[in-house]
Amino acid sequence: MNTIEITDSQDPRLADYVGLSDPEIRRRAEDNNFFISEGVEVVRRLVTSEMRLRSILLSPNRVDIMTPTLINITCPIYVAERRVISGVVGFDMHRGVVGSAFRPDPLSLDDILSHPPLYGPRHRLAILQGLGDHENLGAIARSARAFHIDAIVIDPTCADPYYRRTVRVSMGEILFIPVIRMEIKTAMAVIRRKSGTVVALTPNAQTPSILDFQVSNLGPLGLIFGAEGPGLPEETLTSADVQLHIPIAHDVDSLNVGHAAAVAFALTTPKQNI
Repeated sequence: MNTIEITDSQDPRLADYVGLSDPEIRRRAEDNNFFISEGVEVVRRLVTSEMRLRSILLSPNRVDIMTPTLINITCPIYVAERRVISGVVGFDMHRGVVGSAFRPDPLSLDDILSHPPLYGPRHRLAILQGLGDHENLGAIARSARAFHIDAIVIDPTCADPYYRRTVRVSMGEILFIPVIRMEIKTAMAVIRRKSGTVVALTPNAQTPSILDFQVSNLGPLGLIFGAEGPGLPEETLTSADVQLHIPIAHDVDSLNVGHAAAVAFALTTPKQNI
């Protein structure tokens, strides 16, 4: 593994990593079509994904542990002292491992559904509306991968799926699942055109329980989740084919959306995939 030593925090070769905690600079990353992954395990997942790498930045005490992962990597691998890295990113990055990669090309839901499902007899989709919390989005992506969800659909108001906190909370799993940004109404229309079913998750205990839910066809199954607090808009709830709730203790208001998604994914996973 060939490494390049960096001694100056102003070195232009580290431009991807400048000011990672600054919202304006984060938007620069989106505009320039790259994203950042942080931490040993997350960068390991990045390297094994199909994402196109731009560069890797390591502190000296992380070189040995990362060498087996990076041994055949052709992108630049920079090594800088922790104080230099801190001067670049704008805070003390104690993890000492960070990577930059190109964002994936945009996908369409029709593209995903035109191919056979990867897991089980039908496509299963996580559909997220108004989810502005990066950590919840990352948690949902991690659960989606664990329970064989084929793709994640996010509406235009959702958080950036490739923001470094989202990628970190997902433990890099969001890099292995297709993410499609589109309007919820359009996603519903595509699913129905494919003879699928749209399910809206709600804390309303007057709706049927997900424990009793059975899908009657082999079309795609879309599971829609709303933001923490407000949940799904009434328009989305009434537009869904069915509304379901997850039964919980009567004196608990609701589940965190990330936990609710994990439960729903698990309960709808085909038995052969468990």
